[in-house]
Amino acid sequence: MAAGRERRAEAETFTARCKKQWHRARTGLRRSAVDYFRGDGSDWIALAGLLLTIPLIAATTLVNSVWCSPAALVLPIVAGGLLLRPASLLGLYAAAATALIVESVKLGPYTEGPSRVTPGVVLVVAACGFFGLLIAQFRSRVGVPWRRGGTMLFDLRERIRVQSKLPKLPLGWHREMALRPAGGQSFSGDFVVAARTNGGRTLEVVLTDVSGKGMDAGSRALLLSGAFGGLLGSLAPHAFLPAANGYLLRQDWDEGFATSIHLVLDLDSGDYELFSAGHPPGLQLSAGSGRWEEKVAEGPLLGVYDGAQFDPVKGSLRPGDVLMLFTDGLVETSDRDIVEGIDRLTGEADRYVAGGFHGAAWHLIEAVAKDVNDDRALLLICRESPAPTR
Repeated sequence: MAAGRERRAEAETFTARCKKQWHRARTGLRRSAVDYFRGDGSDWIALAGLLLTIPLIAATTLVNSVWCSPAALVLPIVAGGLLLRPASLLGLYAAAATALIVESVKLGPYTEGPSRVTPGVVLVVAACGFFGLLIAQFRSRVGVPWRRGGTMLFDLRERIRVQSKLPKLPLGWHREMALRPAGGQSFSGDFVVAARTNGGRTLEVVLTDVSGKGMDAGSRALLLSGAFGGLLGSLAPHAFLPAANGYLLRQDWDEGFATSIHLVLDLDSGDYELFSAGHPPGLQLSAGSGRWEEKVAEGPLLGVYDGAQFDPVKGSLRPGDVLMLFTDGLVETSDRDIVEGIDRLTGEADRYVAGGFHGAAWHLIEAVAKDVNDDRALLLICRESPAPTR
């Protein structure tokens, strides 16, 4: 009992209480900083910092207006437009307007010398404040602060990339995928979902081209890639495109159609089925003849009408054969029809027949459609020839 009383007495000393208060303050500050960085906390820290910079800039201007112009007040205003909420931003603008009035009174009329508060300076500061308020209101309406906006877009881009990864294939098979969004952007309307089903024996790959391109189609591509990834492997192969078609119809988008091609490949035998929904045909290279053959499956666009039927085309990949799937941005442009584009693609692909198609997907897009302002995607599935035995 005596030992317990001594420990309680030590805990209640002034030093112990100070340490406890310091620990609480430090923990609270750290939590506030984390919440602020995530965009969940209050903006009072940024507001206080910017309010302190305004009198500092004003005092520097009064001391030496040549090196610190009155227009320097736009700096905290621009920063406030990126950091603060609209209500806090109005308080910052009031402080900046007060600083401008003080500078105008202390420096004298602008007609008496340079480096004074001129009408042009007032217009510049007011214009920056107006656009900063517009940006702050837009952020407030969207609900995504600038600190998290870039992180969110980066996360969306990475999710699309992860969903577009192809599964590993057994020995004797090679696959690769190349995707180039329109205009060098990070988001594309073309995407791939793939999975190994039937105990790993079957490879199912769906290559989809959403209407639109780049950023305009990126959000719809993200939504559809998640939905298609959930459907793939959960349904029989012949039921996938009808289910995807029904999903698009339920979205009721103004520009809600898409093209898609669905490959179902038996990794043991090499036999495959190819389902198409208004997509360009697949191309198969026969190692025996060295010629490319179009694999055309029948089916309408996704999201156009209900009850659509999708009839597959069948084929088989023998050792040395290659199957190539692509989107229309790779072979079709305003000044080149799809037939000419396919001829050009197969002509470039013939260069890789002798040496193999490892790393060929990216180079084919560069050679065939490098400067095309459209989303381009190319998928290669190769059944490699067995190594010669001695």
